[in-house]
Amino acid sequence: MTQKFKNVLLTGEPGIGKTTVIQAVLADFNLDAGGFFTQEIRSGKTRKGFQLITLDGQQAILAHINKKSSYKVGKYGVDLNVMADIAVPAIKKALQNCDLVLIDEIGKMECFCIEFRDMVMRCLDGPKPLFGSIQNFASPFINAITNRDDIVRIMVTEENRNHLPGNIIELFRRIIPSKPSKNPKKKF
Repeated sequence: MTQKFKNVLLTGEPGIGKTTVIQAVLADFNLDAGGFFTQEIRSGKTRKGFQLITLDGQQAILAHINKKSSYKVGKYGVDLNVMADIAVPAIKKALQNCDLVLIDEIGKMECFCIEFRDMVMRCLDGPKPLFGSIQNFASPFINAITNRDDIVRIMVTEENRNHLPGNIIELFRRIIPSKPSKNPKKKF
């Protein structure tokens, strides 16, 4: 029997630990990955925005409460140039050169960017596995992704998040050969 899926997308409530699970998988499963993840910008307990960080070290503010933009999600103004100029090239480079494409996350902010949506579909249709997170909301674009038969969508909860990295690594071992570890505890 052949493996039907090649893409793994995490979903769950904001702040549940999707990015933490992704980072644990990347740290423990030694492979060549490229793409990006997002991280909250906080001041104390208050979330002020979101930073985009590529796996090759680029960083930029994707959205912030003080950002003036015609693209908004809640109180956050979204900088589409960050998606077009940093995220999309990072994904394209990963699709061309890496074993795994990381997209954390496919959400309302990111989906304002047409180039991003096109690149996500190229990744899903391409030969490399995609690993990332997807917001749990209905839209034609999100539905087109979640209705595909080549993805595994995993709900992250407080009960399962500590066990998920090992389970996800086992899923990927079915489709990506593991390489000998050079740095098994790399940090993000």
